Formats: sequence, structure tokens, C-alpha cells
Amino acid sequence: NNQIMQTVTDNSFEQHIIKDKDYAPVSNQLGLSDSVCYERKSYTNARTLHANVQCLTPNNCIKELQTIIRNKSTHRSDFVFASDRLIRLVVEESLNRLHYKSCTVTTPNNYQYDGLSFLKGTCAVSVMRSGEAMEKAIRDCCRSLRIGKILIHTNEETLQPTVYYAHFPPDINSRTVLLLYPILQTGVTALEAIRVLLNDGIDSERIILLSLFTTSQALDNLITHYPNIYILTSEICDTVPTYFGQKYFGTD
Repeated sequence: NNQIMQTVTDNSFEQHIIKDKDYAPVSNQLGLSDSVCYERKSYTNARTLHANVQCLTPNNCIKELQTIIRNKSTHRSDFVFASDRLIRLVVEESLNRLHYKSCTVTTPNNYQYDGLSFLKGTCAVSVMRSGEAMEKAIRDCCRSLRIGKILIHTNEETLQPTVYYAHFPPDINSRTVLLLYPILQTGVTALEAIRVLLNDGIDSERIILLSLFTTSQALDNLITHYPNIYILTSEICDTVPTYFGQKYFGTD
């Protein structure tokens, strides 16, 4: 699905930020480009360290979903509906990073079709609670995929993470892991989740982190500490909807 996704490069990220004046930051429209330059510079530094970051290509459909999620007037049912759609787009693309093998099948009209078959050896791990919002899309796309759980609380003042619970498939160290965490603000919680996975013997190159909204700061932190992971997101932005989990599960 190269038409849907693209690897983020300096040029594509510039288009993502300022290609359309209507979507550009207010400061940019007013000629105050410092914030835009800072964001590009921050991510450019991260891009130099690591190229394994992908972002959904901006289009009207994705922008509408992101708008619904960000709108404080959005009813919870519409919020969940839009979130599920956006999550599905991210999850579907992540499957392109997994392993397949060539195969030939016979169609109902006896035509031989050369195609692909999905190889087993993948699991998902959701960072509770917001990460659990992404499990439905995982199950819809991969019915038999095992899903592990990890609960981490991050102190808002000290930004110190504490792991309260972790349960993974017993053979997780031999699998590719889809790490589910929709909102990456500082990256601290995701960093701790990755550390726990590595302590279980998982190779960092087999970790694919799926998110919806990611800040440049989070990207910098993540790829500075773990340069071999792969990060997939729908948007790289300065401000992320930190209320996502509460509104999705109706606890706001």
C-alpha cells in the first residue's frame, strides 16, 4: 500500500506540515515560522538517527478523522467510530512490515493464481489502557493473533514510569511484536514498554510501534534510545490528544 503510506523523509515531512495553507499551523500562516522550523529541525535530527519511521500520507479522509478526534464537541460514539477507522488504517499498513511467502492457489474457475501467504510468528502487545483501543483492529485483521498486555503508570510530575503488570505469550521472544500505544507525547511510557520487551529477550528490530498521534519529542526520545525499532503513526504534531483513552472508554 505504497499509495497509502510513505516513509517519512525531510521533504515529505515538510509537505505534511506546510503543503496546504489550510492545514499549516497558525504561526506559519501569520508568517511566524519559528515553531515550524523548530518542529522540522527536531524531527530532522531524529530522521538522521533513524529512518524507520512511517506516517500516513495526509489526505482529506485522514484529516477528517483526526479532526473528529480532536474536536471537543465530538460525541463519544462518533469519537470511537472515527478512532476505530483511523486505527484500522495504521494497523492495516503495519501488516506490510510482516513476513509473507509466495504461494500458488487455484481459483473457483480453475485459474492458477500466484500470490502471497502470511507467515506465522507475530503477536501484539497493548499498553493498557489506551492501547487496548487498538486491539479490535488487530483482531479484525488477524483473527488468531495473540495479544499480550502491559500496564505502566507514568508520574506526571517526575515522568518516572512504573510497571504494574506484564503478561506476554510464552514464545514472544521468537515473534515480531506489534506494540500498541495510540498517543506518544514524551515517549517515556513507550520507552519503558520497549525496555520490558527487551528484558524478555525480544530483538528490538522485531518491534513495530503503532500509534495515532506522535510528537517530535517522543520520536527523538524513542529512536535515540532504541534506534532499531520501527515506528508507524498517523500524524507527527506538536500537540497530541492526551484525553484519547479516557474519551474512548468513556471515563472522561
